[in-house]
Amino acid sequence: MKTDNFTFHDYYNVDDLLSDEHIMVRKATRAWIKKEISPKIESICQSAKFDPSIIKGLGDIGAFGPYIPTEYGGAGLDQISYGIMMMELERGDSGIRSCASVQSSLVMYPIFKYGTEAQKIKYLPKLASGEFVGCFGLTEPNHGSNPSGLITNFKDMGDYYLLNGSKMWITNSPISDVAVVWAKDENGRINGLIVEKGMEGFSAPEIHNKWSLRGSITGELVFDNVKVPKENLLAGKNGLSAPLGCLDSARYGIAWGAIGAALDCYDSALKYSKQRKQFGEPIASFQLTQKKLAEMITEITKAQLLAWRLGVLRNEGKATSAQISMAKRNNVDMALKIAREARQIHGGMGITGEYPIMRHMMNLESVITYEGTHDIHLLITGADVTGIPSFNPPKA
Repeated sequence: MKTDNFTFHDYYNVDDLLSDEHIMVRKATRAWIKKEISPKIESICQSAKFDPSIIKGLGDIGAFGPYIPTEYGGAGLDQISYGIMMMELERGDSGIRSCASVQSSLVMYPIFKYGTEAQKIKYLPKLASGEFVGCFGLTEPNHGSNPSGLITNFKDMGDYYLLNGSKMWITNSPISDVAVVWAKDENGRINGLIVEKGMEGFSAPEIHNKWSLRGSITGELVFDNVKVPKENLLAGKNGLSAPLGCLDSARYGIAWGAIGAALDCYDSALKYSKQRKQFGEPIASFQLTQKKLAEMITEITKAQLLAWRLGVLRNEGKATSAQISMAKRNNVDMALKIAREARQIHGGMGITGEYPIMRHMMNLESVITYEGTHDIHLLITGADVTGIPSFNPPKA
């Protein structure tokens, strides 16, 4: 079992912008990561076997739907608290944060925003506690960056909906009790359906042989004439804007989460550079090492301020999808570059499980792709500043 000796870095005193509640949330989440995740995350990732006990732990610390009101089992926290939790979880591992952010932003969020009161009461408390595990089905084998082209569909059969199709790259799917699935109705309109484990014709095979996010579980969703009760329709909103609203919440969490991975890599590199000697001197004394470290903490600091400001805008209900895209793209790109630079500072040791660098780097290769690729987010920003989309997504 490894000891977690992480030291937090706050070069611009961003803590002064946080409330006492924010600091308390961070302290509690970090303590759980240090005690429950850090000692075993390397062995989990080496074996690529998800530890189901993590689900209960995430529920116990309130990491599932922390911004969901208390009457539905959530903690009733603000958006900055949610971001801070995602940052601390991803400092432990991107796979742990993925598990929590999918449950929060992609399962609980749409049920809370688009669901009926009966659906909220039925599902949200059990999802918040971790009694239920959820997943989100939007991406398909042939439709990733083009979700409007999805072909999963359902037909109104009178007493129920008949669902057919498949989804790919779905975090949590093999262990999920419920899946929020996006499919087209007979008019080609995208709707959300809550599909429950055990429904005939519904399966969720696991995807194996991943080199990334090995600390989480990923799979498919397959629907072969699944009879979905009509009361499982998320009737509050339809069209492509419905699932994209969920993705805004998830992308926001990732913008914070990536900072955690970057901080872990920077902290490890800083400590290693002070201890590792070459030519009779700590490598931290060399100009090129200092250049790497100075650039790392500069980019982390910029990302911290970007995430904090975005959190304020989210709390005020003013954050736009394009602003969230910018933060997700910038902060994940920042974290991946820092992981690569930190690996160089660690030399050959950087590829071993003795240090978290290579694990974070491999994870971030997925994070930079999911919830909208790096390039797609660039195009979203480009369209926003010019008013001219370089792709032609259909109007929701």
